[in-house]
Amino acid sequence: MIIDKMEKDELTYHVPVLLKESVDGMNIQPDGTYVDVTFGGGGHSREILSRLGDGGRLLGFDQDEDAERNIVNDPHFTFVRSNFRYLHNFLRYHGIEQVDAVLADLGVSSHHFDDSERGFSFRFDGALDMRMNKRAGLTAADIVNTYDEERLADIFYLYGELKNSRKLASVIVKARAAQKIGTIGEFLETIKPLFGREREKKELAKVFQALRIEVNREMEALKEMLYAATEALKPGGRLVVITYHSLEDRMVKNIMKTGNIEGKAEKDFFGNVQTPFRLVNNKVIVPDNDEIERNPRSRSAKLRIAEKL
Repeated sequence: MIIDKMEKDELTYHVPVLLKESVDGMNIQPDGTYVDVTFGGGGHSREILSRLGDGGRLLGFDQDEDAERNIVNDPHFTFVRSNFRYLHNFLRYHGIEQVDAVLADLGVSSHHFDDSERGFSFRFDGALDMRMNKRAGLTAADIVNTYDEERLADIFYLYGELKNSRKLASVIVKARAAQKIGTIGEFLETIKPLFGREREKKELAKVFQALRIEVNREMEALKEMLYAATEALKPGGRLVVITYHSLEDRMVKNIMKTGNIEGKAEKDFFGNVQTPFRLVNNKVIVPDNDEIERNPRSRSAKLRIAEKL
């Protein structure tokens, strides 16, 4: 069977990472209420729905209009076209007080990376955009052309974990003084000389990751969602999160261990850490070699599961 490229892209868009492990981690009860805050290709949601009974309910969040094409026609399912940072508001809007589990898969769906129109990937040329929500504010080009040097360096250092962040920022500022950087091609031309051949792909991916996080205000959104999820879960409810880089993972680990993003442990009179969660898996869960081979993008995925006390 020959699959053409379009179909192949569609198939990878639907490949959910750590599917069984994450949905098992939600501890689904047939009549429970669940939230998939990263609906995307709908892979995790379909698996959750297959385990629900008559009284079960699932809300799927996605701010990306492309995700609407994957909406599941199921009476137990409600699609919310919104950034997951507004989890609290939409639960209230739908009259839901508490939920049994919240699932978040923080990998940007591969579909974005392959969509050259949206400027998510350095493998194709296109406008330097990177907005998940095309109705939203600044593009990556705006950031690259207007942020001052220090702020650019901070973004590359914090969100891309790039050691040469200062040099990178200074090269960009010099280049844009001569000519505005508008496309992925122009941007690559500016920064490529800074990276050696052998590590080039890895380093460029980090540069693009950093811009994407800034454009979409991903860290603020994640923080708000994690606090809202903590509040919405009923006792015994599960928080299940798949992360892809250390900054996200640190935030998730902190909230599960201490109840806050900073990881500041509040202790009671006896020195016991006051946390709203119990860790379900002490050791982080990662994909096996088979999965990594089938879906290379799952390579850096880490799954953490915690239960609300």
